[in-house]
Amino acid sequence: MLGTDDAPVRELLTRILDEDHTTLVGDWIRRQLEPSAAAHSEQELRREAAELLEALRAALGTTLPVDRIVARDGAVRDALTSFSERRARAGAEPSATAMAILSLKRVTLAAVERHTDDDGLRYRAALLVSELLDGAGVLTFAVYVTGREQIIRRQHHQMLELSTPVVRLWRHVLAVPLIGTLDSARTQVVMTSLLEAIQTHEARVAIIDITGVPTVDTAVAQHLLQTVSAVRLMGAECVVSGIRPSIAQTITQLGIDLSQIVTRGSLADALATAMRLIGDRAPAVAVTE
Repeated sequence: MLGTDDAPVRELLTRILDEDHTTLVGDWIRRQLEPSAAAHSEQELRREAAELLEALRAALGTTLPVDRIVARDGAVRDALTSFSERRARAGAEPSATAMAILSLKRVTLAAVERHTDDDGLRYRAALLVSELLDGAGVLTFAVYVTGREQIIRRQHHQMLELSTPVVRLWRHVLAVPLIGTLDSARTQVVMTSLLEAIQTHEARVAIIDITGVPTVDTAVAQHLLQTVSAVRLMGAECVVSGIRPSIAQTITQLGIDLSQIVTRGSLADALATAMRLIGDRAPAVAVTE
């Protein structure tokens, strides 16, 4: 850690970031563009480089210890956070983000070489640059990981919504065809989407079709019961369709009580039941032999 008697080092770096601003920005951008095609345009890279370098220059002019700048200086943290989040959204590898900070260290040390012939000052400046930008590298990596996790969770939620569409089959009749495993997260999406659709379409019957659900165990049954209860609280009736013989046998063996739920073997049977529940006539179906 550098002491308070290293003010000349901070002054040197502040002067470099001020006087060599344009050169530093240009050199840093070129190093980022060298390995491969950048995820951002040169104009975007120039803007974020200018923002970060200006924040570092201002922070070095404060009384904050060097090892606290990244953690406590708001402008520096904001610049580094934006720097990392943009790369996470663009799908860049975390190593690329780390290499970008390493490139900034190299161009800054090269600028130190140009500005002083004092070996002692160069050494202390190198220590300060390393301490400052190593902390910046750690922060950008942490932000990158957090950002990618948020993107993955958001995409997962969007996929759940796409995989559980609410379909309007008839006036006041909705259906949710389920395919795949029904877990807690998916049940919540189904419940939320279905309840919102019931309110929007003033539905009186909701059909949950589990033809595409491979197995029904105790957990799946509990999820179904919760959804049915929520639908009834909205003033609608719920019909569960797609109860195949194997699923019926499994439910019986597990001792799961679905006696309070209207069940049907197929979606067509469930629709016919829904028509009777709302007092409407079922649509005529032409049968050809």
